[in-house]
Amino acid sequence: MNKKITASQRIGEIGEKAANLQFLRIGFQFDGRSRLEAGIDGIAEVMDDDQPTAKMIAVQVKATERGSYVGETDAGFTYRVRASDFDYWRGSNLPVILVLYRQSDDTFFWKSLENLVGEAERTLQFDKERDVLDGRAKNHLAALTVAKQGHGYYVPPLGGGEEAIINMVPLQLPEEIFVAQTQLSTQKALARMNKVRDGQRYDWMVDETSLWTFCDPLTTPVRDLVERDQVERIETDFLAQHDAVDQQYKFAGLLRHTLGHDFRDLLGWDRKKKQFYFLPTPGGVARKFRYLGAKQKTQADVVSVYQKSKGEGPIDYVRHHSFHPRFERLADQWYLIINPSYYFTSDGERALNYPDALLSGKKRLDTNNTVRGQVIMWHRLLSGMEFEDAGELLAPDTKTDRIIKFGDPPSIELPKSVPEDVWGAKAQKSKKPSGSNEQGSFDL
Repeated sequence: MNKKITASQRIGEIGEKAANLQFLRIGFQFDGRSRLEAGIDGIAEVMDDDQPTAKMIAVQVKATERGSYVGETDAGFTYRVRASDFDYWRGSNLPVILVLYRQSDDTFFWKSLENLVGEAERTLQFDKERDVLDGRAKNHLAALTVAKQGHGYYVPPLGGGEEAIINMVPLQLPEEIFVAQTQLSTQKALARMNKVRDGQRYDWMVDETSLWTFCDPLTTPVRDLVERDQVERIETDFLAQHDAVDQQYKFAGLLRHTLGHDFRDLLGWDRKKKQFYFLPTPGGVARKFRYLGAKQKTQADVVSVYQKSKGEGPIDYVRHHSFHPRFERLADQWYLIINPSYYFTSDGERALNYPDALLSGKKRLDTNNTVRGQVIMWHRLLSGMEFEDAGELLAPDTKTDRIIKFGDPPSIELPKSVPEDVWGAKAQKSKKPSGSNEQGSFDL
């Protein structure tokens, strides 16, 4: 009796050859294994512009000639992994992907098997739009090859570049600073200022027996904190460019206090969490901020109210846009480093107890564009580039009472772009607030 190649063997060989060609089309290498393979048909190597990266992915190809997959619709289908394959793959020291090839329509779908951790996960759900094995999958495949243990990991983006802004805003400081003698400690000076009825100011820093401030203390209630005949006006650079680290730290403290005073009408300060956050509107809670975005006029819900029932009932919590400030001097230039975050209150005023779950949940939804947009928003606020209700852009020089001025954040051209899907979890629609239309360094 003559030997015969079965249909299963033939379509299996066709599937491996087709997968090999498909990986070459998207720019990866693919090396098939020997006939002794037991569940891994080949190894794909990630390539970046035809340069090998030594990042490997194990590939198992399942091919069929024609017919429908289980539960197939125009949107997707399911695939049940065999128990023997499941046991084999989960012991791999390489990331493993499953590639499904159908000869009748020449379609390729793929799925990572890194989440196969138990019997219940043996059924894979394929999305016909998202899980196609083509050029769009390059960055997702590359992300599988990076170890995710340790204090963080780098996901290698592949493809074209993009412009990135750096979350460092240069400071433009007054040319002069006032240094006055004081007999008060910081605690006693704060206690005395707290008793002032009108014009309380906290834009100063006590350094042992001297008080630093950018505003003439003799013209404000700060006069009660200093020796009035011991006030000296000196060049700001004398303190700003001091080489001693403790002096730099104290100067950074002065910058933080001054920033808080400049924006006291818009921003609150949480001393424990060390962050600025948008205050609620006077006489209300929710607040919108209108500003000039990267390309056009836009607005953000910077204080959002969430209620226990949809748009009704008592307030569940309030979310405020916030940022953690860091001041750093590079060469002779001081910068404010903006780390965007969120602040939660129970009613717009009182800090919410146990906000960590809400914060981590919101952060997981943030994308590259989200964080970029927040940095731009904070820069617009600090530099005075916001719109009035009438839609007119306020010029920065209209903020005459603000002491510190801000320049534009630097930008760089990245050789590689950062795809949103690789940056973090894909954004999902979150619980919508009522009435919402949401679109050397020193930590102080």
